[in-house]
Amino acid sequence: MKLIALQKNLKQGVFVSSFLTGKNNNLPILNNLMISAMGGVIKLLATDLEVGVTNAIRGKIDKEGSFTVDAKIFSNYINLLPNQKVELEVKDGQLLVESDNYKTKIKGEAAEEYPLIPEVAKNQHYSVKMEDFKKAVASVLFAVSNDESRLALSGILFSLEKDGLSLVGTDSYRLAERKVSVKSVGAPEEIKVIVPTKTLQELVRITSGDYSDEAGGEEIKIYLNDNQIAFNFDSVEIVSRLIDEQYPDYKQIIPTNFKTNITIDKQELLRAVKAAAIFSKTGINDVNLDFLSAKSNLVISATSGQTGESIINLSSKIEGADNSVTINYKYLIDGLSHIDDELVRIEIIDFNSPCLFKPASTKDYLYIIMPIKR
Repeated sequence: MKLIALQKNLKQGVFVSSFLTGKNNNLPILNNLMISAMGGVIKLLATDLEVGVTNAIRGKIDKEGSFTVDAKIFSNYINLLPNQKVELEVKDGQLLVESDNYKTKIKGEAAEEYPLIPEVAKNQHYSVKMEDFKKAVASVLFAVSNDESRLALSGILFSLEKDGLSLVGTDSYRLAERKVSVKSVGAPEEIKVIVPTKTLQELVRITSGDYSDEAGGEEIKIYLNDNQIAFNFDSVEIVSRLIDEQYPDYKQIIPTNFKTNITIDKQELLRAVKAAAIFSKTGINDVNLDFLSAKSNLVISATSGQTGESIINLSSKIEGADNSVTINYKYLIDGLSHIDDELVRIEIIDFNSPCLFKPASTKDYLYIIMPIKR
């Protein structure tokens, strides 16, 4: 293998592909990055057997071939090179790296030993705007369970339809759902799959880093087969296994027939909750929300025997009966932070039922918190 590429292109390729490496003691070659120069395309690849990332970069191939090198060493060295042409050549089981007055040799391993990243058929797909998708993922990812014993809840549910995608994350104490528009190209009109959290964290990392300036205006294409999903945008492809579990019927827990509806300024509510939270009970994180319909008043309070008490009155639009609920302030702040509206609508049945938060002007997002039992 022999190729020439600009340092900035190699640096970008390493940034995209190498994050999955360096974490496997049982199969050391997974700590390597594979450099492939085949079929006129230069690719940098990495996998941990669950997720695989491939980034195609620009460059000139003088001799086709593939090789793997320690990702950390290669990344650290490439990042320190000047932004000039870099020549990579494999000789005697080593990767020769030359750029300007820099020359080095990095020991590596043959590409034949590297696990293959599975191919996902490209004959049908869904496409969605990159910025919409990134926002949707971020707005539900925080609610996903960290409990690996509950495998179905350790990922995000993708409910794909002909013109819409719903993403859902829950840990059974709270639930977030975001809807975005998609275009279907030959894909099934309806399909549901569970995508691992790690896969989507990797996608958000790639599209939120240096790469985001180039990819921000792009569309992302989603390909599916029986047990895998691929995300394709610009020159990057992320392939992941799906979680083979049944996702709970979350729609059953979305409350209906509310007794009280509240509309309030989001920033005022956030500020008040954060202020009251200072006086919540350690380990419980409780804040009380009391809705006084006749006074159009929302009272936010918290009391701790160690720190004191806080009571905050906010003017709000309240429809229905007086009501109250006690909830975890951390969960509330998380949800409010992902509502893209100046006004928040709160809907509750009673102190013992799930509490629903959503934007006042759109129907693309909802967030549910289970109350703290009194």
